Amino acid sequence: MNNKSLRQAAVSLEEEIISLRRHLHQYPELGFQEFITSQYVASYLEQLGLKVQRGVAGTGVVALLETGRPGPCIAVRADMDALPLEERTGLPFASRHEGAMHACGHDGHMAMALGAARMLTGIQRELAGTVKFIFQPAEEMLGGARHMIDAGVLESPRVDGIIGLHLWPDLPTGRFGVKAGTVMASMDHVDITVHGQAGHGAAPHQGVDAIIAAAQVLSALQVLVSRESDPADAVVLSMGSIHGGSLPNIIADQVEIRGTVRAINAAARERMRSRITGLAQAVAAGLNARADVRYEFGYPPTVNDELWIQYAEEAICGLFGTEAIHRLPHSQMTSEDMAYYMEHVPGAFLLIGTGGTGQGRYPLHHPQLAIDEQSLPYGAAFLAQFVQNFLQGKKEKDFTQEGQ
Repeated sequence: MNNKSLRQAAVSLEEEIISLRRHLHQYPELGFQEFITSQYVASYLEQLGLKVQRGVAGTGVVALLETGRPGPCIAVRADMDALPLEERTGLPFASRHEGAMHACGHDGHMAMALGAARMLTGIQRELAGTVKFIFQPAEEMLGGARHMIDAGVLESPRVDGIIGLHLWPDLPTGRFGVKAGTVMASMDHVDITVHGQAGHGAAPHQGVDAIIAAAQVLSALQVLVSRESDPADAVVLSMGSIHGGSLPNIIADQVEIRGTVRAINAAARERMRSRITGLAQAVAAGLNARADVRYEFGYPPTVNDELWIQYAEEAICGLFGTEAIHRLPHSQMTSEDMAYYMEHVPGAFLLIGTGGTGQGRYPLHHPQLAIDEQSLPYGAAFLAQFVQNFLQGKKEKDFTQEGQ
């Protein structure tokens, strides 16, 4: 099947792909709780005739499209979990699960991967090798990819490389955001507990105000980005949670601050870990308080293989022309646990635009996010085309070279 045929196949499946996304959107489930979602995904894949494994790493699904002919194994990855948000889109297919919403596009990721599976089963006789569809749980903060890897998802058969897409409201529909090298930042976690001494609000000098100390710590930490970080070496520090105190007339003896740190290289990560710890402790001590800092390395940067990005661009151009490629000028400071897979095998992770007209252009993780669903057939066609290019032997030589 040529590029034009795959594009036509995606157009003919548009209604089905959108229907898949809308069904999944109505039943969002949080990380490692994707029971309804995974059963729906697994059943669809089984109906296509794929060999399906359920319950991987708890709620993950892995499906194999085996051609029966020797060749590479390409993995197509999609994530299944939702966010703990109350949806406010007003859509007729809005979330039916209170306190949960697909506000990061994972419903669309699943629909595109399922659409690609449908198209690839239709041209199975033209292919040589194996396609492994990975539907993972718990991408949001919980690192579901690590659990899938620990469960052996990259083995039996061994995966030669992996491809994935992320819906992106900041790009126009039909455009693909592409970047070789680091495309997304790391995400680390920092928890700071400031300890003071309780006292009466009428006699503050008899206590140590943990709230005042925490405020000074928060203010000082901003200097690490604005004055200590190279502007060309992107770092983002976001302290998103602060809790402390009980009553307005009591000097608080403890305040807890939680946040994330994002960077695009290892040196910046290590520097932020060291400086946040040292600065928080020093500022608190200067106010007769104490700061306990817990800093945990989380998702690594997502790094695209340069050769695989070339292959991705070939697939995009073959389907939609060069105008569909948007080369990202810099790394995105969002993070993705797709990075864990790509620490083990080469791969490409692309952004696909959903910024169509009339969608409100709300950002990801917003309770009013409403994507342009016309983007979904584009994504499904791209995934199928990328896989077809490999499994028709076009890149067999490259795999041989990578394995030497």
